[in-house]
Parts: sequence; structure tokens; C-alpha cells
Amino acid sequence: MAGRTLDIRDVIGPSDRLATHITAEFQRWNDMRKQWTDEKREVRNYIFATDTTKTTNQTLPWKNSTTIPKLCQIRDNLHANYMAALFPNDDWLVWEGDDEDSESIEKRKTILSYMQNKMRQSNFRTTVSEMVYDFIDFGNVVGTTEYVNETRMGDDDEVFPGYVGPMAQRISPFDIVFNPTATSFERSPKIFRSIKTIGEIAADIEDHPEEGYMKEVFKKINATRKSVQGLKTTDLANGDQYLIDGFGSILEYYQSGYVEILEFHGDLWDIDKEVLLKNHVVTIVDRIHVIRKVANPSWRGQSMRHAGWRLRPGNLWAMGPLDNLVGMQYRIDHLENLKADVFDQIAYPIAKVRGFVEDWEFEPGARIYVGDEGDVDFLRPDTTALNADTQIALLEARMEDMAGAPRQAMGIRTPGEKTAFEVQSLDNASSRIFQNKIQYFELNYLEPLMNDMLEQARRNMELSDVVRTLDDEFGTALFETITPEDLAARGKLRPVGARHFAARANKFQNLVNLTNSSIGQDPAVNMHISGVKLAKVIEELLDIERFGLVQENIRVAEQLETQRLVNTGAASLDEEAAAASAPIPEEEPI
Repeated sequence: MAGRTLDIRDVIGPSDRLATHITAEFQRWNDMRKQWTDEKREVRNYIFATDTTKTTNQTLPWKNSTTIPKLCQIRDNLHANYMAALFPNDDWLVWEGDDEDSESIEKRKTILSYMQNKMRQSNFRTTVSEMVYDFIDFGNVVGTTEYVNETRMGDDDEVFPGYVGPMAQRISPFDIVFNPTATSFERSPKIFRSIKTIGEIAADIEDHPEEGYMKEVFKKINATRKSVQGLKTTDLANGDQYLIDGFGSILEYYQSGYVEILEFHGDLWDIDKEVLLKNHVVTIVDRIHVIRKVANPSWRGQSMRHAGWRLRPGNLWAMGPLDNLVGMQYRIDHLENLKADVFDQIAYPIAKVRGFVEDWEFEPGARIYVGDEGDVDFLRPDTTALNADTQIALLEARMEDMAGAPRQAMGIRTPGEKTAFEVQSLDNASSRIFQNKIQYFELNYLEPLMNDMLEQARRNMELSDVVRTLDDEFGTALFETITPEDLAARGKLRPVGARHFAARANKFQNLVNLTNSSIGQDPAVNMHISGVKLAKVIEELLDIERFGLVQENIRVAEQLETQRLVNTGAASLDEEAAAASAPIPEEEPI
């Protein structure tokens, strides 16, 4: 192209008006939350900082640059406790049917077995762990689901099995925008940004023809990339004015081998056809081409889910537990480095020299030679700054309380003598913020996400699938064939780990308190309480049913068996003693 330049519009072709409109909305909503993204990046910098030079504390004039990773510790503490509450055991998921057939034992067992297998095979807990980190770090968690088929064919038509089924996907809060003033996330239009290669888009079109991808548009974007190969920035007129997020100039973007995809979900007015697109999915590439425009295939109407840690009135972008602790982290680092600098000045004080003094080395046992009017003195700072440890400890404890992560959750006991029941009562009371937040996450985010996975399976499963189950009686592994009809039921999956986590602890504590109280030990009351049912309640609350400890009158049967063994042993001992004491018969003379 030497000797002349091309207008970039001649290279990429005309823009689709619908794509231009959606791109403009994406940019506008993204600009609206710039302050929010700056705040989140600051929180992230403090979480992963190794010294204060990586944070806003770098402006302080101190020589020391130590950072105390308190925000990081609170984050790890919250994450560990959230995950322990969500998945306290293997029975954290239940199925609730809406009619008699959907609530049958066989239907419930089939759905739970299928979902538990798919979650285990797709590393569901690992994905949820990443989502919980978003919930803590950014105060907002966004996710979606998709049905994947990772089976591969070899060169000799050999089939390499892979995971086939629904899968939960984390969406970074930085990669999605929506109308923050909408009444709810479900009612707001959403635009999700992702990056794929040309090959990945070609695979999507080939593997999912039902998704409505437009092959002619794919050919156009592929041809655009071929046409700019070998060009330089100087070959394009105004090429440096077109910037794509994360790629630099427009030429660098087209030559990178990657494609930026904007995916719109929601209601949209089609400018060209002048029709309202209700609950549609519109996929845009290069910010100018519409490659897909279809009605949302989800039977549940939504394919993305969102939850916030601290909700804001009139704003869907929620606050996180660490957001308003950044200033306190700043203060802790400030005090720590101030104290360290004072220590340094005490150990290596500033020398004040008066009159004639020969040069000398500051070292132990050094000699200083001064003249008649000479003198050397050392300026030592006020040691009050060394009491900063007390203020730092107070700030750290206050930060944990404000984040809803009490120190008892880390196994640190609060001062004062307490009984076991007082410790349990205080722990439950101090953890109410934590319980409220994790139950909200479970109810408003995890539950709809898992039901979306079940809907994906029912809608996309081809003929059948084989899942591994356990026989209830013998505990052996069985492999069951499941069809889409087996998953067809009215009801919903309910994760109940976090809800049972706190409820069981409270119930067990109240039960122990009752049985140890004067009321529980009153014979007039005690005679009306069933010992068998009380034992079954304890078995359920402690989640020890699989051990089979509770059996009606089992202690009586065991005592009888023990007494039989004792009696048998005693009889054997008597026989042995009698045989040992019997006289030996004399031999007759020959």
C-alpha cells in the first residue's frame, strides 16, 4: 500500500446499526462505573500487595515500606468460612418437587444423582470458589451456565470421551455491564464482553448450529483479517483513532488473531426493523457486525445470575466487605512504618555536631575527637510512637468485626472465662452477619444458577447419559442410564448447606441446654420425652446417619449379647478349672 493510505471504513466495511447501538450502550455503561472499577482495582492492589510501593501508601515519606496484609487475611478468612458453610457435607443439595410425581423417591434420586455427578465432573466447587472470591473482592458475583460436549475424535475416528453436560461459568464483574438503576438484575439489559480466537468462533458455529450464528458474517470478519495482514499503521488513515479495549490500535487488534465479542441479553428495540426484541440474545463481533440475533433459548427466561454483598438503594452495583476497610488498611500500614522509622532513628540517631570535630565512623566503641569548643550529641525521637502496636491491634480487630468475620471464626478465643454453652452462644451471635451474607448468596445466586444447569441438561441432552450412583443398602457403585424424560419434573433444586449449617448448630445448642436444665431433668417432664426420637434428632443434627448409631433398643440387645459372651466365658473358665483340679488316676500294676 506504499504511496497511499486506506480509510479504515473501506477495510472493515459498513457497520451494522444495531451493533453500533449496542456498542455505544456498552461504552456508556462502562464509563458510568469508572469510579467503581478504580475502587475495586485499589482493593485488589491492597489484597495482593507485598509492600506499600504497590498501593496508595507509596506517597508516604517513610523509609520503611512494610504492608501488613490484613485485608488479604480477612479475605481468606471469609472465603474459608463461606465455602465451609456452602458445602458442609455431601448432602448439601436437595430436590423439592411441585407435584406428586416430581416428589417421588425415584424422581428425586435420579435428579440428585445426575446433578451431583455433573457437578463433580465439571469441578463445580472450584468454580463456586472463584465466584465466592468475586463476592468478597468486588462485592458482586455474576455467573452463567452452558452445555458443553468435550468429546473428541482422533485421527482414526477413535472417540476420546470428555465431559458432556451442563457447566457453571464465572463472569468477571469487569467484563459485564448493565443498567445500574434498573429495579433488578433480571430486568436490566446486560452486555457481556469476552475474547475468542477465530478458531473458537468457527468451532461454535460448527458445533452449535442451533444457536443461530450467521456464517456469512463470520466469513466477512475472517476476510477482514486477511485483508490487513502485512499492513502498517501508516497505511491506514486515522487508524490510530480506533481503539479496542486491551488491544491498542485497530490494526493491532485485527492482526492479534483474537476477536472481541459483545453479547447482549435482554429487551432491545431493533432500529432497522423497528420491532421490539423481547428477551433476545444479540452477539456482536468487532463492535460492528451482528453475528447472532435469536430469542433467549432458556426456558427459565434468564441465563445470567447476579448477587451483591452489600446492596445499595437504587444501584445494582453492590459494595464489598473490603471496600470501606481500605482506609483502615492505609492507617495500619502508616502506623507500622512510622513505628519502624522511629526504631531506626533510635538505633541510628541523627548526630548533631558543634564546633570542630574530626571525622568519625558511627559504630560500636567508636572514638570521637573534638576540639575545645566541639561537641557531638544525638537527636533521639519521642518514643511515644512505639505504642503504635496497640492502635494497630485495635484497628485489626475492628476491621474483622466490620467485615462480618469475627475472630472466633479463626479459633481465637475472646477474653474472659466462659462455659462451653456460653462460647457456642457468643459464636452464633457474633456470626450473624456472616450467616446472613452466605445465606443470601446461596438463596439468590447459587440456587437459580443450579436450576439453570438442570434446565440446560433437560434442553440439550441428546438421547441419554450414564451417571454413577451408590446403592443405599450395600453401598456399591451402580451406573444408571438417564434420559431427558427422567429429568423432566416440576420443582427446583435447593442448596441448603449454609441454611442448615447455622440452623443445626442452634437447634443442637438449644437441645443440649434443655436437657441439662432443671426442666429437662425434671422426672415429670422427662417421662413424656421419647428417648428414641431424641436420639434420632441428635443423629440428624450431627449428620451422622450414615454410621447407623441409632437403632431402637440397640443398647439392650448389645448388653444381652455382651452378657452371653460373659456367661460363656465364665462357663469355659469353670470347666478349665474343674479339669485342672481333678485327681490324676493311678496306673494299674502289670
